[in-house]
Amino acid sequence: QVQLVESGGGLVQPGGTLRLSCAASGSIFSLYAMGWYRQAPGKQRELVAHITDSGNTNYADSVKGRFTISRDNAKNTVYLQMSSLKPEDTAVYYCNAGLSGMTVWGKGTLVIVSS
Repeated sequence: QVQLVESGGGLVQPGGTLRLSCAASGSIFSLYAMGWYRQAPGKQRELVAHITDSGNTNYADSVKGRFTISRDNAKNTVYLQMSSLKPEDTAVYYCNAGLSGMTVWGKGTLVIVSS
């Protein structure tokens, strides 16, 4: 079973940029659909961005045009490039891997957007 480790979170000012990484173990990473989710305090976890095994992407309306999801199958890593960050982007960001009905979650990385 794949294991996921997120990194790259931190404190950033509004309007800034940040890149999150999610490193996956296992030899069949390229077969997984990958996603980034986030959970803000007091709110439900929500989908931020998703990328299929073939590279098709989709985004939450709130991040379209600001966030970009990508994957490097040679490095078993999926990225979330975030720009024009807003205070409302503050949340714990989780990486997710899905394959044939199985879902795996990382432990999350905290992003705080504040001046």
